Amino acid sequence: MNSENFSISEKIVSPSYIRQGSQARRSHEQLIRLLLEQGKCPEEGWSESTIELFLNELAVMDSNNFLGNCGVGEREGRVASSLVARRHYRLIHGIGRSGDIAAIQPKATGSSLLNKLTNSVVLDILKLSGVRSVTSCFVVPMATGMSLTLCFLTLRHKRPKGRYIIWPRIDQKSCFKAMITAGFEPVVVENILEGDELRTDMEAVERKVQELGAENILCIHSTTSCFAPRVPDRLEELATMSAKYDIPHVVNNAYGVQSSKCMHLIQQGARVGRIDAFVQSLDKNFMVPVGGAIIAGFNESFIQEISRMYPGRASASPSLDVLITLLTLGASGYRKLLAEQKEMYTYLAQELKRLAAAHGERLLHTPHNPISLAMSLDGLQTQSGKSVTQLGSMLFTRQVSGARVVALGNKQMVSGHMFSGFMSHSEAYPHPYLNAASAVGITRDDVTLCIKRLDKCLKSLRKESSFCVTNAICLYRFTLISYPMSV
Repeated sequence: MNSENFSISEKIVSPSYIRQGSQARRSHEQLIRLLLEQGKCPEEGWSESTIELFLNELAVMDSNNFLGNCGVGEREGRVASSLVARRHYRLIHGIGRSGDIAAIQPKATGSSLLNKLTNSVVLDILKLSGVRSVTSCFVVPMATGMSLTLCFLTLRHKRPKGRYIIWPRIDQKSCFKAMITAGFEPVVVENILEGDELRTDMEAVERKVQELGAENILCIHSTTSCFAPRVPDRLEELATMSAKYDIPHVVNNAYGVQSSKCMHLIQQGARVGRIDAFVQSLDKNFMVPVGGAIIAGFNESFIQEISRMYPGRASASPSLDVLITLLTLGASGYRKLLAEQKEMYTYLAQELKRLAAAHGERLLHTPHNPISLAMSLDGLQTQSGKSVTQLGSMLFTRQVSGARVVALGNKQMVSGHMFSGFMSHSEAYPHPYLNAASAVGITRDDVTLCIKRLDKCLKSLRKESSFCVTNAICLYRFTLISYPMSV
């Protein structure tokens, strides 16, 4: 309804009522105008009716929704199922063109506008979360691992001699496979144990740089968010080293946007040294379906190079999901979620510490990890470690998802590389342990229920272990009495 249609409507319904309806419509349009003018996440979240009005306005700008459109090409935004069309708000053309994921589509003005606005709003959120000097970003319809691969492939053109990627070890398969898939050789640098924490061995990293030669190294691939007892890499020192040897630096910031500490490390690293790109997941940081990531950096031209490296058009679903989510939350809503994440981290740490003490264990001291916590399981460790792994199975069958149990001595082959002590980020970590994470969106009820079920599982395992020991003693005594000579 435009002003002309409202004027005509006054001839049908009382003008005072029409004016009231027109004012209500203008309040929605005012919010949309501010978004278009500023390109920032609104301070207060929008209502669903405003968001749907906005998306419908975008959809009618795409050629597949033109009245009387005659499409004779091979890709005309045709959809067989009306359910699928509604699921995507009839934004069918996706984003980008065959040569650039950020390019404007002549046939899809609405989808192109959606893409540009999403990237702008996400950039604003990255700044709000702590990386104030970030200059460019784009949403890519791939999860973190493939997005890292895209970054490495872009660097290949800038460093044709680059063969190796220096990688402080983190036992997570996708980031390792990202390097292999891109055709490079990961150089795994073992972490060093400082107290309970596993930290970056800066001396070992520098030795590898000098041994391999800076010109033969594609980049340093560091990590922020990770499972305790590993903690975020020493980003400032790594960024300084990258600048010193003129080696690119790519940061895996998978679920670090929700952590002010992780984002501060990236900001400081870029300030004192070199960070070329940092990659983060959409689902882990913004509570949307899996399938998207944000590639961001401090050099706009390099981030544009990465976007141009993406072959073909791309799905608009991740961009649509995150834009809807951020418009719903608003900047204030997202800040509230970040504050709640910190509160829940403290509460989870308190509850795990209390539970650990009750079972003769302890909460491992990992103050540099702002999201993940670890509780020792020394009392469950046997020669085979079966009690430790059994705990993981028990928790899963009792609907405790996300808890991660790590036994000693695991070995795992990943893309031709053997990792000793796999899942513990170390060849010889001294304790088996259980991980739990205070990620964005976790509630107090989640923590309380997890602790209650974990307590029951630990009691059950210890009771079972005590029963086995008692039986073994009784069997030994029976054998001693019945067959003294054989004993």
